[in-house]
Amino acid sequence: MSQRKSSNKENAISFYATAYNGNPTKAVELYVGNQYIQHNPLVSDGPQSFIDYFERMFIEYPDKSIEFVRSVEEGDLVALHTHQTWPGNDEYVTMDFFRFDDNGKIIEHWDAIQQIPTQSANGNKMY
Repeated sequence: MSQRKSSNKENAISFYATAYNGNPTKAVELYVGNQYIQHNPLVSDGPQSFIDYFERMFIEYPDKSIEFVRSVEEGDLVALHTHQTWPGNDEYVTMDFFRFDDNGKIIEHWDAIQQIPTQSANGNKMY
């Protein structure tokens, strides 16, 4: 029986979920390539900075949650659109972009995050 290779999209979701839910070291071991270029201004380049950031976030906010609303894969890029709920029912919508190498490993990351406002002129969800 042959095993189906996971898509970059599936790997991006697993990577993010694993790190977000408290195990960034495992996320890096399974899904990150030889380099990791970070474009979030709060996190330095390299896998250890990513691990440190997510470990601190998990300790400070253990009750946060994430819903993966949609994902798009094109070539070596994956985009994730998520809905995050933090303590105090503080809600955010995020867009994360990952670039993969030829071996299916994440080597670059960009993101944007916006707090969901309490009122909307159009009544549409942001996710």
